[in-house]
Amino acid sequence: MAQQEPEELLELSADTRELLEENSLRPLWEVEDDFGNTYDDLEADIWKWEDIQASIDGIEADVPIAELPPGFQRRVAVPINTSLGNAVSNTIYVGVQTVSPGETAPSHRHGANALRYTIDGHEDMKTVVAGEEFPMEDNDLITTPQWEWHDHVNESDETAAWLDVLDLPLVLDSLNASNVFENHELERQPVTKTQGYWDSQYGRGRPAGERDDGTIPGPFEGIREPTPPYRFGWDEMEEALRQRADNDDPDPYDGYSLAYVNPATGKEPLFPTMSFRAQLLNDGPTDPHFHNAVEVYFVIEGEGATHVDGEALEWGQWDIFVVPPDATHHHEPDDEAVLLGMTDRPVFEAFNFYAEAEPSS
Repeated sequence: MAQQEPEELLELSADTRELLEENSLRPLWEVEDDFGNTYDDLEADIWKWEDIQASIDGIEADVPIAELPPGFQRRVAVPINTSLGNAVSNTIYVGVQTVSPGETAPSHRHGANALRYTIDGHEDMKTVVAGEEFPMEDNDLITTPQWEWHDHVNESDETAAWLDVLDLPLVLDSLNASNVFENHELERQPVTKTQGYWDSQYGRGRPAGERDDGTIPGPFEGIREPTPPYRFGWDEMEEALRQRADNDDPDPYDGYSLAYVNPATGKEPLFPTMSFRAQLLNDGPTDPHFHNAVEVYFVIEGEGATHVDGEALEWGQWDIFVVPPDATHHHEPDDEAVLLGMTDRPVFEAFNFYAEAEPSS
């Protein structure tokens, strides 16, 4: 006979049960089983680029941006974790967006933090943020901070594709809050800044005597420094990553990695809710570890596998995969690989909840 759990041996009288129900009360031993079950447990998963490519090609062929409903005029294929149904994780949204030659994804703004990581770009493919046109060349990362107008304009003769990464699930689902949103009155926002303006304000030189009131842009307030509009060119990031590999020892879990920092502070995280890093793996398998933050990866180049609780996620260039919280994992590149790592770790660190360790056996 199966052994009963201690709480199964507890029996409340009919009068007590009726009293609890009438007053919307429950005993703790029954309530605790329902904690943390808003979603099923996040699963390790991988999306292969050839499947994503075929899907976004089909969407591009079938649906012009102009025919999409207002507020959703973005042609995007969204990786869906089978345990959730609406995103890759319950805190991070990743999508693959395309804009065809001559098209514009109209201007809007919202409360969620966002960035674009260019997969297949061109100097004439531009994301316009806060009045500046940012060229989207291969592997560039461009921030779209809270409440900044942004639109995407393809003036090249080739379809462009990039990753959209937002903290939408954290805002809408985990926090059960609203994502403040507004469409611009024009399809394209006016370009009011010369190209390179935001870089000039947040590079090595800073405006003298500038005082910040400490608030986040738009109708938001907080204790974190706002993230400015910014383009991280891949050439500079890759050079810094190679220099690190030539001069330093690798991290046992992440290889050689460099964080994308908030240009306003020079420190992590890039956004208060999400952190990003470029990782170079070229020194064999990394050591296994686990943590309570979600990790989402995009394969910039190379091939290999990430072992998650005994399951091997075999990846190649431009694949996307997710490592769930508390899952023991390590990376094993075939030779050399470069990954874009994305995590909700800053959310846990903000409350002193982040935990990381090696398996005990």
